[in-house]
Amino acid sequence: MTLEAKLRGIVGSAQVLQGGDLSAYEIDWRKRWRGRARLVVRPGSTEETAAVVRACAEFGASIVPQGGNTGLVGASVPDDSGTQVLLHLGRLNRVREIDAANLTMTVEAGCLLQAVQEAAAAQGLLFALSLAAEGSCTIGGNLATNAGGTQVLRYGNARELCLGLEVVTADGEVWNGLSGLRKDNTGYDLRDLFVGSEGTLGVITAATLKLHPQPATRSTALATLNWLDEAVAFLSLARERLGAALTGFEVMNRFSLELVGRHFPQLAQPLPGAPWTVLLEQSSSEGAAEAAQRFEDLLALAFERGLIADAAVAASIEQSRTMWHLRESIPLAQSQEGLNIKHDISVPISRIPAFVRATDEALERALPGVRLVDFGHLGDGNLHYNVQAPEGEPADLFLIEHEDAVNRIVYDAVTAHGGSISAEHGIGALKRDELVLCKSPVALKLMRAVKSALDPQGRMNPGRVV
Repeated sequence: MTLEAKLRGIVGSAQVLQGGDLSAYEIDWRKRWRGRARLVVRPGSTEETAAVVRACAEFGASIVPQGGNTGLVGASVPDDSGTQVLLHLGRLNRVREIDAANLTMTVEAGCLLQAVQEAAAAQGLLFALSLAAEGSCTIGGNLATNAGGTQVLRYGNARELCLGLEVVTADGEVWNGLSGLRKDNTGYDLRDLFVGSEGTLGVITAATLKLHPQPATRSTALATLNWLDEAVAFLSLARERLGAALTGFEVMNRFSLELVGRHFPQLAQPLPGAPWTVLLEQSSSEGAAEAAQRFEDLLALAFERGLIADAAVAASIEQSRTMWHLRESIPLAQSQEGLNIKHDISVPISRIPAFVRATDEALERALPGVRLVDFGHLGDGNLHYNVQAPEGEPADLFLIEHEDAVNRIVYDAVTAHGGSISAEHGIGALKRDELVLCKSPVALKLMRAVKSALDPQGRMNPGRVV
């Protein structure tokens, strides 16, 4: 019996795809990574997933797990060998349980992030992970990459929002660690091994997630300023005045919003262009009048201290959504503009202005006319520091000719300022070789030991991370 026949017996012939157009599975969101799968298999349960993994182990086939295929580092598409089995988890999409009293929900890995948010909201609760791709990314992928998003400042990364996991191991066993406990001090935290492992240690099939009460009120504003030093001071002031109610603090440089205006002119931009724009949000349990007053007092004080030049406060939920839509449309606008050199970096917040100033200048010296798309989550020190080709230069040619040099400038600056080359997107194939340069030999030795122990045959998403 062939592997293909065995897999059809496990999941049904309709759920094993071979030949024809498989581009939806073999090409990543950026259209940069293109592979060729031996086949695509779509299990419908944890049991089927485990049986698929056992069959692949029997035939010595490597596995590439895939959720919504919205990753940015080449971790969720096969290589071009035509030998890898792509394990697509989209059919594992049930909400298994919501325990309102325990503030938890258990969902399968193929649930769209937006569906998880909506299921929680239907119970009057909040699942706090939020990112631009939430309509197409899956919770399994979010956990496999330890996704961050726009509310890390208040609620933490995906890791902090996960209490337990169900995982199919590399040999096809099922570890049921679906615990809703906040405290469980019984040995090694296996959950943390799999969160952020990008499918290299096992396949996440379900998760127990942490919920929060829905905030009673939200206040959203855009504010313009001249430089990031002022943004950092404004952030400190917002933390001082709003405390834990500060749930979002995003920054966007002028060119990033110009790109949105160019490619999505229907999106209203309420403030004139400025060197930098901040999007901040307060989520509060206090009454609307009290929360609004505290928010307005913050903005007034920021004006008084010369930290911001102009501001627009959302007067409705719809206006708040429009402001967030501007921020979330930046990656889409970049995609419309053409291929670019992406960097998902983190730097201590106090060092971000110096990092941006020095790196902007170094890139402009090396590549005159280069266009810099700087935006991201200032509140947690995570910038998407992206580099677009000069106006009129073919984007694909620019990437081919200059990516290595650009990466060297950016990553050396990140290291010099005490930062990380990956804040929330992961390592995948894109940054695997760079990881060797920036991680200590001891850290790499430990990571390889974990990989060897949990996946001794090296069949789980090979060529990624380590």
